[in-house]
Parts: sequence; structure tokens; C-alpha cells
Amino acid sequence: MAKASDFKRGMVVEINGVPHVIKQIEVRSPSSRGATTLYKVRFNNLKTGQKLDETLKGDDFFKDADCVRVKVQFSYMDGENYVFMNMEDYSQYTVGADDLEEQKGYLTEGLEDIVALLFDDTVLGIELPSSVALEIVETAPEIKGATATGRTKPARLTTGLEVQVPEYLKTGEIIKINTVTGKFMSRA
Repeated sequence: MAKASDFKRGMVVEINGVPHVIKQIEVRSPSSRGATTLYKVRFNNLKTGQKLDETLKGDDFFKDADCVRVKVQFSYMDGENYVFMNMEDYSQYTVGADDLEEQKGYLTEGLEDIVALLFDDTVLGIELPSSVALEIVETAPEIKGATATGRTKPARLTTGLEVQVPEYLKTGEIIKINTVTGKFMSRA
């Protein structure tokens, strides 16, 4: 059993028998004396993908979901499906493109350090590594004399993802992208 005051981003709990992952937590401490601290939590239903916003007290209990976290590697695309391989027993899991939403732009063949959430041997979702290295395939030409603190320009990466990058970068360079914010971090 998990208390609302112990919640962390990424935890999986059961609500009405359905696993939900915690996406955001906002703590609100009321100014009046004797009032309890409130936790505004955004859950994502792992089966349907629906969002659920709840305001909870610190001593509200939730049952931990029976999810298993498994390290996987992205192997390849099979039509509209993405195929991941378990790094321990080499079994394969298929996830539909619509289940990955905005995570698709960070997946390249052979990408490791991905964690799959399994519930009854079915992948409910994946957690990407904090950053990935991708190659720039299209951007405006580099500008001579541009500095690292200068302006940015749009760049399209190998996966089709578009990000803002500093003006000194050119096509063919490999850069690190933060998978949480979707922003340029550095050259790889």
C-alpha cells in the first residue's frame, strides 16, 4: 500500500483495479493552522491512456499495482508496431504506435536503457532514458562566428523530430536531446 504523501513520479498504483502511472505531483500546503497538506496528482491510465486528476490527502492509501519493470532494447518497427526485446531473456514485446504518443521521436534502432512496464505479460508503457543521441538530417547552414550562447534555429533529426538547436550546428552532427523536455542539451 502506498500513501499519497509517499508518491513519486513514475510510480504505478491501482485505482478501481486498473493500473495508473503517476505523471505529476503538486504539493499544496494550506496557510490555515490545522489544515492538512493536499496532493494534486495527475494519473495516466495505463490501459486506455486517459488522464485522471485527483486531489488527495497525505494519508490516502492506494494499492501498489503488480507491474514488472523490465529493461528492454528497441529492435525494429513492424508496420505501425514497435518491437522491443527483453535484455535478460530476449523475449519480444510489441507496442502499437498510438500507445507511444510523443515518445516515438526518440526511438532509434538499438536504443537501450528503456524500461518497459509489464502487467500480465503485456507492455503498458515504456520509460525512455533521460537523454538520447540523434543525428541532424536537415537544418539551415551553420553561421560563421555564431557562439554557443547565440540564437537558435530549427533542425530535423533522423527520427523526424524537430528541435531548436544553436546556430553553429550543421547537418550530420550528432546531438543529445533531453527526452523529458524535448530540448537540445549538447553535442554527443
